[in-house]
Amino acid sequence: MRFNKSLDAIKTYETGKPIELVAREYGVEPKDIIKLASNENPYGTSPKVSEAVKSVIHKMCLYPDDSMYALKGGLAKKYGISTDEIIIGSGSDQIIEFAVHAKLNAQTKVLMNSVTFAMYEIYACHVGAQIVRTKTREHDLEEFYQLYLEHKPAMIFLCTPNNPTGDAIDVEALKAFLSKIDAETMVVVDGAYMEYAAFKDEKKAVRPKELIESFSNVLYLGTFSKAYGLGGMRTGYGIASKEVISALFKLRPPFNITTLSLEAATVALEDETFVNTSIQKNFEQMKRYEIFAKEQGIEIIESYTNFVTLCLNEGQNSSDISLSLLKKGMIVRDLKSYALNAIRVTVGTERENDRFFDLFTAAAKN
Repeated sequence: MRFNKSLDAIKTYETGKPIELVAREYGVEPKDIIKLASNENPYGTSPKVSEAVKSVIHKMCLYPDDSMYALKGGLAKKYGISTDEIIIGSGSDQIIEFAVHAKLNAQTKVLMNSVTFAMYEIYACHVGAQIVRTKTREHDLEEFYQLYLEHKPAMIFLCTPNNPTGDAIDVEALKAFLSKIDAETMVVVDGAYMEYAAFKDEKKAVRPKELIESFSNVLYLGTFSKAYGLGGMRTGYGIASKEVISALFKLRPPFNITTLSLEAATVALEDETFVNTSIQKNFEQMKRYEIFAKEQGIEIIESYTNFVTLCLNEGQNSSDISLSLLKKGMIVRDLKSYALNAIRVTVGTERENDRFFDLFTAAAKN
């Protein structure tokens, strides 16, 4: 059977191995497996969310409120914007897909960082767009601008904080960059981890209202999968001008998140105490990773997220170490597919991090 030629350029996205698969393949008891590969919130989700979801389980037979009135209202209040400037997606990934299909085709180019979220390229390949990448590991906006002048891309992806490296862009530098970009070029600012960056450093705090009021071509992305602890509910959102949101809505299927996801996200948004407590614990534990990396003599990229990237030394192999950890029930993300001899580790609870330090130390000696 023949398929679209654009599929030839697409590599299947690799997720972190599920606990169930590791248990089957390596004979480790599920209770002894620790997953630090997908940047989920190790503290779970707000107890208020759990209770709210239980209260609407009987509605699983019904489609959700497709206006998403309560959730969009909560986001509008949080960010000081209009509900007409918001679109909800099945994860922010779905909104990336909407944006790509709205702006790109086989005659266009898209600009992104050399190391960044893999789905940008995958979705761009869906429509045959040409990929242009920077050379630098972390975001260098001057290099971005020079490539923009050279290639005139129809879309630019800026991931801040960046996945999988964890670096973040200074907001004033971001605004200066955006001011030089033509209004016909859509700039997607992916803030999936922005709650963490804003907590750690005000200079990294991107406020979507400021962006969309100043730049009509910006689409800001947020998610409930990280700080809010709702990775399993797959709920994200986009914020942009009414013109951009109206165009994206033409690509949105009806009822694109579930009844339970809608309720969970709406209630999660209201419990700021849970989110802030989780973030504070995250950075307390991250300090231990910084100390550990120094003791091990390896580079750690400064992170504004809920994960750290450990760049291994010559003589250490990220794939070998990742596999060694996996066999012991510790799931991390090998970054070899990003051309990095590095591993990405979600910052877990104190107990989970203790276990990682012990297992990594043993694996690094072998």
